[in-house]
Amino acid sequence: MSSNRRIAIVLFNLGGPDSPAAVEPFLFNLFNDRNIIDLPGVLRWPLAKLISSRRAKAAGAIYAEMGGRSPILPNTERQAAALQASLGDLGEVKVFIAMRYWHPLTEETVAAVKRFAPDEVILLPLYPQFSTTTTESSDRVWRVAAKRQGLTAPRKLICCYPTEPGFIAGVAKVTAAAIARAKAKTKAPIFVIFSAHGLPKKIVDRGDPYVAQVSATVHAVVDTLGLAVPEWMVAFQSRVGPLEWVGPPTDHSIEEAASAGKAVVVVPIAFVSEHSETLVELDIEYRHLAEKRGAAAYERAPTVSEEPDFIAGLAQLVRTALQQPQRVQPGSGAQYCAAWPRCACQREEL
Repeated sequence: MSSNRRIAIVLFNLGGPDSPAAVEPFLFNLFNDRNIIDLPGVLRWPLAKLISSRRAKAAGAIYAEMGGRSPILPNTERQAAALQASLGDLGEVKVFIAMRYWHPLTEETVAAVKRFAPDEVILLPLYPQFSTTTTESSDRVWRVAAKRQGLTAPRKLICCYPTEPGFIAGVAKVTAAAIARAKAKTKAPIFVIFSAHGLPKKIVDRGDPYVAQVSATVHAVVDTLGLAVPEWMVAFQSRVGPLEWVGPPTDHSIEEAASAGKAVVVVPIAFVSEHSETLVELDIEYRHLAEKRGAAAYERAPTVSEEPDFIAGLAQLVRTALQQPQRVQPGSGAQYCAAWPRCACQREEL
């Protein structure tokens, strides 16, 4: 590959408020996303204003537990720096960050990429498992912003990578370390709960492959670790509102394992960066729940963040994408979403 080639890599992530004042507008951006609330804009906008205003106080208290801001941007910046350093042999490579709901927002990042004037753009979601609520949403707003600003460089989207070897190796490493910490504290049976962010069941019923891909990730990690079937399960956290969500719920699963006197190890399986769902929901709220129910121990594996295996896996995804002609690159996910019509691999354009 030519050494003077200019390559822009854009990491997609959700973002998070960077101050107490940013909490409500962050929530508004989240609930005003049509991939989150599927209503016409004229109805979604006032509903998003209502929901964000009502939830701002409780959400603010959560972010106060983390110093008044989300750590997701500095975490993503470190991941970007590590990825950029690993790809220097490809030419002039620059890694950008596009957050979906707070700064740097997609419009800002498109402008920065346009100034860089790349020969090619690789869109790399920090969502290993594809969902219409994450990857599709981020890609959709990117396409709109790129067209509006006249960014015409060829682009490729890496759809998903639920079983990418570097990602799996990174998760297996942090899981094994968490299990070892639990074993050092107790001789009670260890029960591992792989926890992913939940989705309303109706989204999965429409053909979203997220749950199937989460399952593929977990099975790959379990195979790597050699865990016996009774020792682990998949569960889903962060459910809100009256809709039926996919299950089983993480908190209920923790209660059951803790009540049985087991040592609980919780592993974030769909998050690759630390944020409120890991640092508050898992570390504080669910730890308290486990201890209250009598768990022999409670350990939470960290996200893969800047684990070298994970960064190497991301780099390999980029290298492969640059060599392939398809606009939507399947990563390691194609075989896990062939039956799911909403997956990006099934459509040339989202």
